[in-house]
Amino acid sequence: MPDNDQHSSPTLRIIPRDQHNVSRKDISPNALRVLYRLRDAGFGAYLVGGAVRDILVGGHPKDFDVATDATPEQVRQLFRNCRLIGRRFRLAHVVFGREIIEVATFRANVDDGSGDRELHEGGRLLRDNVYGSIEDDAVRRDFTANALYYAVEDFSVRDYTGGFEDVQNRLMRLIGDPEARYREDPVRMLRAIRLSAKLQFDIEQATAAPIPALAPLLAEAAPARLFEECLKLFLSGHAVESFLRLERHQLLPALFPETAAALAANRSGALRKMLLAGLEGTDKRVANEEPVSPAFLFALLLWPAYCRALIALQAQGVHASEAQRRAADRVTVHQLDMVALPRRFSVPMQEIWLLQSRFGTRQRKRVFRMLAHPRFRAAFDFLSLRLVASDEHADDVEFWREAQLQPGDALSAQLPGHQGPVASEAGEGGEDAGEPRARPRRRRRKPAAAGE
Repeated sequence: MPDNDQHSSPTLRIIPRDQHNVSRKDISPNALRVLYRLRDAGFGAYLVGGAVRDILVGGHPKDFDVATDATPEQVRQLFRNCRLIGRRFRLAHVVFGREIIEVATFRANVDDGSGDRELHEGGRLLRDNVYGSIEDDAVRRDFTANALYYAVEDFSVRDYTGGFEDVQNRLMRLIGDPEARYREDPVRMLRAIRLSAKLQFDIEQATAAPIPALAPLLAEAAPARLFEECLKLFLSGHAVESFLRLERHQLLPALFPETAAALAANRSGALRKMLLAGLEGTDKRVANEEPVSPAFLFALLLWPAYCRALIALQAQGVHASEAQRRAADRVTVHQLDMVALPRRFSVPMQEIWLLQSRFGTRQRKRVFRMLAHPRFRAAFDFLSLRLVASDEHADDVEFWREAQLQPGDALSAQLPGHQGPVASEAGEGGEDAGEPRARPRRRRRKPAAAGE
């Protein structure tokens, strides 16, 4: 890894306890237990990374990582509740009920010839299990803010890359040459966005500069890993800021290409306004510790792409109900090339979309069938959200809001039993969109009597 900046030669700076706010009371007791047992066994052990960074800025971390010079096998010998995981990065997980303390051995940047450090020809890091010193480990980490080590023996913070000053200045800075580090692991571009959004840090100029040109490298990342990164980006309580920063650094077209194209083509800005309102609602739910379904999240993120695909199909003369199904399938399949959205989320996502065209119905049987649909509540919430973009569906929102509150008999009395199709929305078909017609039952002929 070429280094051409101030962090190429690590210089230790020790920040004593009276000059920082990291306290043992802010650290998980289980993490402290791991640290002290490693130290008592003669190993070096430090709290490292996000926990130290977050405490320094007044946060309350939930995850605590430990760095040590003990190998994973030596860690396992010390803890009966330990399991070793990973091939690309060998790690020890010390399990305390629901809490897992991740213990990583100091890693080096050099290849010792053992085959435990492997680079792709494009510079992407495939495996990294060559162990080294704490100085090696510090410069191998991604951002300076993540390369801070808290020592339990003297309660100091140890800084080898200028990270302490960067945290004070609220700055995300890559360690080493930014372009080389992004090529080594393209997902670091998303990590820069996510962490800066979470911490309200600025991305340092040299760290930000290569991102637009290198954004296409995200296509080389595993789609399953990008799915996990999307969940971290949008379900950690900072979805709006993450989205804005993806736009600002031109990463949105790489991560959600069809959504980016649809937003660019939507001159009124209504789709973007709705999307941001939905992400704001997501952030509020996370802040209130309420659940957010990934299916609803991706229904929101891909809705502009679905609308654009639907309009294109209808312009080709495809029937409304068929256009809806084909648009949903097309958008889902194309997005799967980039992000591995599991079927347990993609199917309900499509149902949320397809139910939108049925909110215009007022026929009794269809109303009760709609209310009983397992995806009704999510689809209704989505319809309500669409009011941000247009008040076209205000009457439908009011009707279905009242329908949920009324007893069945009272609701049934208000509804006609036989009503013709009601156009649900322009260009999306009527109430029968997507509903196969029932065939009339054929009467069985009685068998002929003997002798006839």
